[in-house]
Amino acid sequence: MRRQRPQVKICGLTRVEEALACARAGADAIGLVFYPPSPRHVSVTAAAAIATALPADVAKVGVFVNESVATVLETARKVGLSAVQLHGQETPEMVLALKSAGITVIKALFATRTPGLDLAASFAADAVLFEQGAGPLPGGNAETWDYGLARRRTLGPPLILAGGLAPDNVIAAIAAARPDAIDLSSGVEASPGRKQVEKVNRLMAAVEACGILDGDDARITLRRVF
Repeated sequence: MRRQRPQVKICGLTRVEEALACARAGADAIGLVFYPPSPRHVSVTAAAAIATALPADVAKVGVFVNESVATVLETARKVGLSAVQLHGQETPEMVLALKSAGITVIKALFATRTPGLDLAASFAADAVLFEQGAGPLPGGNAETWDYGLARRRTLGPPLILAGGLAPDNVIAAIAAARPDAIDLSSGVEASPGRKQVEKVNRLMAAVEACGILDGDDARITLRRVF
């Protein structure tokens, strides 16, 4: 059997040099946050500079919260995004509208608020991101949770695990949820929006070490998200 690891998205990048360091460490995707209340918010101009500097094989994912279809599409065009991540109360109709425009869509779902994990199929997104949904801001708010709640029981869309992940707990979290990808921000930061290369390298080493065997525990082969 073939051993493989979940893909890794490092989110909340605000500086070109830190985004490049994440790419060199092996990150599959970089997240750029377009939500002004977030301490990791980045302007369209700064995001475009980061996206342009990154290698072509590293996905550039824009994170939006309750924005309009028009705003998401315009930002995606200006920045050169590979995908968009909807992290608010967006509707299934919005997901379909973006997909019909040729955009890859990730929809965030939550364990403790709506939309919940049980609605994954209704959104028809290209992938779903599961996290707890507690805290003052959209996103994980650095809080760990019961990652086993996110474990896929049926063959739904690819699963991204998020919320409180860090180098020290990522192996256990992956074992509990068996995600196709993981998404984290604060777990590899020195301060909000400032990534710490040493933590990123530790994270990637841990993820590489906990690769999942095809067929383990009747688990389907991991699928690419980014």
